[in-house]
Amino acid sequence: MLGKKLFDEIANKLGDTIDNSPVKDVEKNVKAMLGSAFTRMDLVTREEFDIQQQVLLKTREKLAQLEAQVAALESRLVEHDGAKVDTDNHNPQA
Repeated sequence: MLGKKLFDEIANKLGDTIDNSPVKDVEKNVKAMLGSAFTRMDLVTREEFDIQQQVLLKTREKLAQLEAQVAALESRLVEHDGAKVDTDNHNPQA
């Protein structure tokens, strides 16, 4: 029992010493400096990044659908009018 009591006393004294040492102040200052630097870097959280990634994926899917729809409409126009469509400018050529 004496050994356990002695060990607990040493652990408590070491904990108190560390809590009162300059190491705690340095740790606080480093955390504050890093927090300030990260704020200036205009970083986003992982959650915000994942949300934007999902939005981009949906936008790409919608763009692919719209491109396919435009291509289908252009081919119908060519069949109907017999005119060639300039796909770069979306203007019929004579």
